Amino acid sequence: MENTIFTPCKIGPIEIRNRSIRSAAFENMCVDNRPSQMLFDYHTAVARGGIGMTTIAYAAVSRSGLSFNGQLWMRPDVVPELKRLTDAIHAEGAKASIQLGHCGNMTHRSTCGQMPIGASSGFNLYSPTLVRGMREDEIMQLIEDFGTAVTLAKEAGFDCVEIHAGHGYLISQFLSPYTNHRHDKWGGSLENRMRLMQLVIKRVMEAANKEIAVVVKTNMYDGFRNGMQVDECIKVAQELEHWGVDALVLTAGFVSKAPMVVMHGAMPLKAMTHYMDMKKFWWLKAGVSLFGRIMVPTVPYKDLYFLETAKKFRQALKLPLIYVGGVTSRETMQTVLDEGFVAFQMARTLVRDTDFMNKIKNGEQTCSECGHSNYCIGRMYSLEMKCHTCVDNLPAKLAKEVDKLESDVKKSNR
Repeated sequence: MENTIFTPCKIGPIEIRNRSIRSAAFENMCVDNRPSQMLFDYHTAVARGGIGMTTIAYAAVSRSGLSFNGQLWMRPDVVPELKRLTDAIHAEGAKASIQLGHCGNMTHRSTCGQMPIGASSGFNLYSPTLVRGMREDEIMQLIEDFGTAVTLAKEAGFDCVEIHAGHGYLISQFLSPYTNHRHDKWGGSLENRMRLMQLVIKRVMEAANKEIAVVVKTNMYDGFRNGMQVDECIKVAQELEHWGVDALVLTAGFVSKAPMVVMHGAMPLKAMTHYMDMKKFWWLKAGVSLFGRIMVPTVPYKDLYFLETAKKFRQALKLPLIYVGGVTSRETMQTVLDEGFVAFQMARTLVRDTDFMNKIKNGEQTCSECGHSNYCIGRMYSLEMKCHTCVDNLPAKLAKEVDKLESDVKKSNR
């Protein structure tokens, strides 16, 4: 079929110069929950490298929604810094998107400033901490927080907002029967479990006012028996289509239960624990060292690992769909577009090389050199997301782990 990678495409009211989008993989590049020079340099480099649109990741709509100290918190005093960033991205010819969300129970009091809240009360093993189910007044405030965050994103010059409704964060916690055990109008039936998302999207669409694009990142499945399955997730996607969002990003996985379903491959446990603060997270470091493979089981990596499931959603929906998951080459990019997806997202490929899209366009490369050891993911929980090839004096034990995990990926894909 005709090559369409470098043709423009429309998403709602915006047009991007080609079909590539830097996905909202958490950078951990903020300082005191506000933009840093490192965040500025990274996203402007991605824009300069030929991407169609780059997405600033995982911005919390409120203090209670923060998972990390290095995460962005959307509030009025960061707007001028974000405007500087979006201006720089635009100057490179790319569009700028920002992912907005709330972590729900995936945090700790020391980070979010209060007892973590979620769809239901319980215990989060990964923090570890007790979690309190949200009161109705808190739910209504959260809905307004999303609207406020969209308004701030418009003021900051963003072209698009991506609402995070997947991966087991707060909206996903309300959607999934695994985390939603409520007996009121916010729980039980799928209609009730979708209520929070419906009201959030309504408020977001009002704030966007068709001036910027609204994209929703939503699960195709949670990745385990007691979670959301494909058929139910298609119904959720159909409702999002009905509510008028401009596009969906199709993903899967649940950070607190099936984390590697999100990106596939193995978690580099040595890298993950090596960078942890021993004084602050000794308990987690010990737990991961002893039980990491049980807590974070490997999901074998292959290119386009979500494609077969995503095609079911393509058949069931009419709105634009954005593919994410194992896009690593010119061939895989074109395969996705030929299957009817309007655009594709990438992250690890652009952590390895911010100039990747220009190299594809110029014929310098046809495939990413990323070996999918997931070193960047293991490091991301403590430091900025960075490829092992960009780290000076990488410790020998981590280099050995990277080599083994990359070798395992090659063997599994023969």
